[in-house]
Amino acid sequence: MDRIIIDVREPFEYKMGHVRGAINVPLSKLMNGSKALDGTNGDSEIILYCNSGSRSGVATNILKSMGYANTINGINKSNVIAKYGA
Repeated sequence: MDRIIIDVREPFEYKMGHVRGAINVPLSKLMNGSKALDGTNGDSEIILYCNSGSRSGVATNILKSMGYANTINGINKSNVIAKYGA
């Protein structure tokens, strides 16, 4: 199974440090129908994170409503690194 890690913080936050291999798709873009995940396998594990888990929680719900069933709120960068070894 593929694993995709998405940093939903704003680009300036992403530039200050992010999980290795994470793609930056700000929550605001997801809310406006970003095409960043077009072509993604529906079985992929998608882990989202931000600073506190708030924005990534909203993003998780958005992706689930779009049909991405295997989405996880990873909370923040430290948690994702610790839990997923990213």
